[in-house]
Amino acid sequence: MQLSDVDIKKGIELGDIIINDFDESRLQPASYDVLLGYEFMIFNNHKFESIDPKKSIHEFMEKVTLTDKDEYFVIHPGQFVLGVTYDYFGCNEKYACQIMGKSSLARYGLIVHTTAGFIDPGNKLNATLEFVNTNTVPIRLYPEMKIAQIAFYELKTPAQNSYGSTALGSKYYDSRGVQASDMHKNFESKE
Repeated sequence: MQLSDVDIKKGIELGDIIINDFDESRLQPASYDVLLGYEFMIFNNHKFESIDPKKSIHEFMEKVTLTDKDEYFVIHPGQFVLGVTYDYFGCNEKYACQIMGKSSLARYGLIVHTTAGFIDPGNKLNATLEFVNTNTVPIRLYPEMKIAQIAFYELKTPAQNSYGSTALGSKYYDSRGVQASDMHKNFESKE
C-alpha cells in the first residue's frame, strides 16, 4: 500500500521513515519532493573502450562538485551523468521507497533515474540518481532544485533481512554522496 501525505508524516514522527530536514511544503498527496545535491560523476569516455562489469569503473569516472546554489551543471543530449540527492532519506524494515522523476523535468526530456529507483527496506542514504538527457538541447541542473519525488510503500510483513545487514553485502547502504557502480564486487570471491 502506498502511503499518503498523512501516512508519511506519521511515519516520520514514529521514526519509521527518515527524511532529514523534512520540509512540509515539499510534501505531495502521496510523495515527497527531493532536491538535487551538489555532486555529479561523469565518464571519461576517452580512457576506456568499454565497460566490463567484472572490473571497477571508478578510475574512468570524474567527480564534479558545485560549490554554490547559483552554479549549474549542464547535461548534454544523449549524455549519461550520475548525480545525488541533497536530501538524506530512507525507511526501516516495514517500508520500501521508490524514486520517481518529476513530470515537469520529464517534459524537458530528462530521465532522472534510468532504472534503479528502488530503495530497499532498511536503507537510508543520499540517493545516487542516473540522469539521461533524451532531448536535442542541453539542460541545466541546479543544486537544491526539486529533482525527483519519493513514494513510500508499506510491506505486508517487515523485511527479515533489511538492506545494510551483513548477510546481504549491501554496497550502497548509508551512502552520503554520489557513488559509481560497484557491480564488480558481485564477481569477487567470498572468502
